[in-house]
Amino acid sequence: MSYRKPTNRHKKKKDQELNLVPILDAVFILIFFLLMSAQFVKIYEIGSDVPIVSNSEPPKNKKKPLALTVSITKRGFSLFTGVPSRRIRTISKTQDGQYDLPKLHDYLVSIKKRNLSEETIVLEPIVDLTYEEIVKIMDEIRILKKTDDALFRKDKDGLDIQLKTLFSKIMFGNLMS
Repeated sequence: MSYRKPTNRHKKKKDQELNLVPILDAVFILIFFLLMSAQFVKIYEIGSDVPIVSNSEPPKNKKKPLALTVSITKRGFSLFTGVPSRRIRTISKTQDGQYDLPKLHDYLVSIKKRNLSEETIVLEPIVDLTYEEIVKIMDEIRILKKTDDALFRKDKDGLDIQLKTLFSKIMFGNLMS
Protein backbone atom coordinates (compact mmCIF):
# COMPACT_ATOMS: atom_id res chain seq x y z
CA MET A 1 0.00 0.00 0.00
CA SER A 2 1.19 3.28 -0.89
CA TYR A 3 1.10 6.28 1.30
CA ARG A 4 -1.33 9.01 0.31
CA LYS A 5 -0.79 12.59 1.13
CA PRO A 6 -3.72 14.08 3.06
CA THR A 7 -5.74 16.73 1.21
CA ASN A 8 -6.96 20.04 2.49
CA ARG A 9 -10.39 19.24 1.30
CA HIS A 10 -11.46 17.74 4.57
CA LYS A 11 -10.23 20.61 6.70
CA LYS A 12 -12.64 23.43 7.31
CA LYS A 13 -11.35 26.88 6.61
CA LYS A 14 -11.90 29.44 9.30
CA ASP A 15 -13.76 32.56 8.20
CA GLN A 16 -11.58 35.60 8.42
CA GLU A 17 -13.13 38.58 10.18
CA LEU A 18 -12.80 42.09 8.82
CA ASN A 19 -10.72 44.42 10.91
CA LEU A 20 -12.98 47.49 11.28
CA VAL A 21 -10.74 49.38 13.69
CA PRO A 22 -8.86 51.37 10.99
CA ILE A 23 -12.12 52.31 9.27
CA LEU A 24 -13.69 53.48 12.53
CA ASP A 25 -10.56 55.50 13.35
CA ALA A 26 -10.76 57.25 10.00
CA VAL A 27 -14.49 58.01 10.46
CA PHE A 28 -13.97 59.51 13.93
CA ILE A 29 -11.07 61.65 12.72
CA LEU A 30 -13.20 62.85 9.80
CA ILE A 31 -16.07 63.78 12.15
CA PHE A 32 -13.64 65.65 14.40
CA PHE A 33 -12.27 67.72 11.50
CA LEU A 34 -15.77 68.46 10.18
CA LEU A 35 -16.86 69.74 13.59
CA MET A 36 -13.74 71.86 13.96
CA SER A 37 -14.16 73.42 10.51
CA ALA A 38 -17.88 74.19 10.87
CA GLN A 39 -18.85 77.80 11.39
CA PHE A 40 -21.30 78.32 14.16
CA VAL A 41 -23.63 81.19 13.30
CA LYS A 42 -26.02 82.89 15.68
CA ILE A 43 -29.39 83.42 14.10
CA TYR A 44 -31.53 86.20 15.49
CA GLU A 45 -35.27 86.38 15.23
CA ILE A 46 -37.56 89.36 15.35
CA GLY A 47 -40.97 88.32 16.58
CA SER A 48 -44.00 89.37 14.61
CA ASP A 49 -47.63 88.42 15.00
CA VAL A 50 -50.11 87.66 12.27
CA PRO A 51 -53.36 89.65 12.34
CA ILE A 52 -56.36 87.74 13.61
CA VAL A 53 -59.08 87.30 11.03
CA SER A 54 -62.50 86.57 12.48
CA ASN A 55 -66.14 86.99 11.51
CA SER A 56 -67.28 87.61 15.08
CA GLU A 57 -67.70 91.04 16.61
CA PRO A 58 -64.76 92.33 18.66
CA PRO A 59 -65.32 92.64 22.41
CA LYS A 60 -66.86 95.92 23.56
CA ASN A 61 -64.38 98.16 25.34
CA LYS A 62 -65.10 101.54 26.82
CA LYS A 63 -61.71 102.76 25.64
CA LYS A 64 -61.33 103.10 21.89
CA PRO A 65 -58.41 101.13 20.47
CA LEU A 66 -55.40 103.07 19.28
CA ALA A 67 -55.00 100.81 16.22
CA LEU A 68 -51.75 102.49 15.24
CA THR A 69 -50.71 101.66 11.68
CA VAL A 70 -47.53 102.62 9.84
CA SER A 71 -47.95 102.41 6.09
CA ILE A 72 -44.73 102.39 4.06
CA THR A 73 -45.13 103.96 0.63
CA LYS A 74 -42.79 105.14 -2.14
CA ARG A 75 -42.91 108.66 -0.71
CA GLY A 76 -42.32 107.79 2.94
CA PHE A 77 -44.42 106.83 5.95
CA SER A 78 -48.10 107.43 6.59
CA LEU A 79 -49.36 106.94 10.14
CA PHE A 80 -52.98 106.05 10.81
CA THR A 81 -54.92 105.50 14.00
CA GLY A 82 -58.42 104.51 15.09
CA VAL A 83 -61.17 102.32 13.72
CA PRO A 84 -62.01 103.32 11.01
CA SER A 85 -58.49 104.54 10.43
CA ARG A 86 -57.67 108.17 9.85
CA ARG A 87 -54.33 109.63 8.83
CA ILE A 88 -52.57 111.46 11.63
CA ARG A 89 -49.15 112.12 10.11
CA THR A 90 -47.12 111.77 6.92
CA ILE A 91 -43.33 111.55 7.09
CA SER A 92 -41.63 112.11 3.74
CA LYS A 93 -38.34 110.63 2.64
CA THR A 94 -35.13 112.60 3.15
CA GLN A 95 -33.37 114.61 0.42
CA ASP A 96 -31.23 111.62 -0.55
CA GLY A 97 -34.27 109.35 -1.03
CA GLN A 98 -33.91 107.38 2.22
CA TYR A 99 -36.71 106.79 4.71
CA ASP A 100 -36.57 109.32 7.56
CA LEU A 101 -36.24 106.79 10.39
CA PRO A 102 -35.24 109.25 13.16
CA LYS A 103 -38.33 111.38 12.46
CA LEU A 104 -40.54 108.27 12.53
CA HIS A 105 -38.98 107.16 15.81
CA ASP A 106 -39.43 110.58 17.45
CA TYR A 107 -43.09 110.74 16.44
CA LEU A 108 -43.72 107.20 17.72
CA VAL A 109 -42.12 108.15 21.05
CA SER A 110 -44.54 111.09 21.31
CA ILE A 111 -47.47 108.73 20.64
CA LYS A 112 -46.14 106.26 23.22
CA LYS A 113 -46.01 109.02 25.86
CA ARG A 114 -49.78 109.48 25.45
CA ASN A 115 -50.53 105.72 25.26
CA LEU A 116 -48.17 104.01 27.71
CA SER A 117 -50.06 100.71 27.85
CA GLU A 118 -50.21 100.27 24.06
CA GLU A 119 -47.82 97.61 22.74
CA THR A 120 -49.23 96.78 19.30
CA ILE A 121 -48.53 98.44 15.98
CA VAL A 122 -49.49 97.37 12.48
CA LEU A 123 -46.84 97.63 9.76
CA GLU A 124 -48.10 97.83 6.17
CA PRO A 125 -45.35 97.83 3.56
CA ILE A 126 -47.08 98.83 0.32
CA VAL A 127 -43.84 98.97 -1.71
CA ASP A 128 -41.19 96.31 -2.20
CA LEU A 129 -38.53 96.66 0.48
CA THR A 130 -35.29 94.88 1.09
CA TYR A 131 -34.87 92.74 4.17
CA GLU A 132 -32.43 95.26 5.66
CA GLU A 133 -34.90 98.13 5.21
CA ILE A 134 -37.68 96.22 6.96
CA VAL A 135 -35.39 95.30 9.86
CA LYS A 136 -34.25 98.92 10.27
CA ILE A 137 -37.85 100.14 10.28
CA MET A 138 -38.86 97.45 12.78
CA ASP A 139 -35.93 98.41 15.04
CA GLU A 140 -37.04 102.06 15.02
CA ILE A 141 -40.55 100.94 15.97
CA ARG A 142 -39.52 98.48 18.70
CA ILE A 143 -36.49 99.89 20.48
CA LEU A 144 -36.39 102.80 22.92
CA LYS A 145 -33.03 104.52 22.50
CA LYS A 146 -30.89 105.65 25.40
CA THR A 147 -31.33 109.24 24.24
CA ASP A 148 -35.15 109.01 24.48
CA ASP A 149 -36.98 110.25 27.55
CA ALA A 150 -37.61 107.59 30.18
CA LEU A 151 -41.17 106.31 30.05
CA PHE A 152 -42.91 104.90 33.14
CA ARG A 153 -46.25 103.18 33.53
CA LYS A 154 -48.07 101.77 36.55
CA ASP A 155 -48.19 98.02 37.00
CA LYS A 156 -51.07 96.09 38.58
CA ASP A 157 -49.76 96.88 42.08
CA GLY A 158 -49.54 100.61 41.37
CA LEU A 159 -45.76 100.70 41.16
CA ASP A 160 -43.98 102.64 38.42
CA ILE A 161 -42.06 100.45 36.00
CA GLN A 162 -39.79 101.79 33.29
CA LEU A 163 -40.62 100.78 29.74
CA LYS A 164 -37.80 99.18 27.81
CA THR A 165 -39.55 98.92 24.43
CA LEU A 166 -41.56 101.29 22.31
CA PHE A 167 -44.05 99.04 20.47
CA SER A 168 -42.99 95.43 20.99
CA LYS A 169 -45.83 93.66 19.17
CA ILE A 170 -45.46 94.31 15.46
CA MET A 171 -48.08 92.86 13.14
CA PHE A 172 -47.93 92.91 9.37
CA GLY A 173 -51.18 94.15 7.90
CA ASN A 174 -50.99 93.20 4.25
CA LEU A 175 -49.25 89.86 3.97
CA MET A 176 -51.00 88.80 0.77
CA SER A 177 -50.43 91.92 -1.32
